[in-house]
Amino acid sequence: MSSVFHSHSPEETEAIGAQLAANAVPGQVIAFTGDLGAGKTAFCRGFLRQLGYTGRVTSPTFAIVNEYDTAAFRVCHFDMYRILDEDMLYDIGWDDYLDGDAILLIEWSENVSGALPDDRTTVEILHGDTENSRIITIHGGEST
Repeated sequence: MSSVFHSHSPEETEAIGAQLAANAVPGQVIAFTGDLGAGKTAFCRGFLRQLGYTGRVTSPTFAIVNEYDTAAFRVCHFDMYRILDEDMLYDIGWDDYLDGDAILLIEWSENVSGALPDDRTTVEILHGDTENSRIITIHGGEST
């Protein structure tokens, strides 16, 4: 199943993230692709807001993972930009995150695609025709 959305602002991107979160379940892995500044973190912020998280949501570029306890689930937000291969990923304890009790949001997932489960949901965010427009394609998951 694929769904395509058109966003014209960071707020609309957050709203699309919230739609996906409405049907989220523990153990779900959501893999993001998109250029720098495409809106991956905005999407994740909307996802977390839908689950009841009210704190600050930032990209975990230097920390690699930020963990959030929401009203509904624990969410682990990864940024794999600095992970150069899957061996590095396992060095940070990747296996422990795949235990099924948290939702995993993974930015720059293409860097570790071989370490991701086959049943993951993928979110591709592309720049549109204008500065703030985005084309968001969601494969898998319940996005509508």
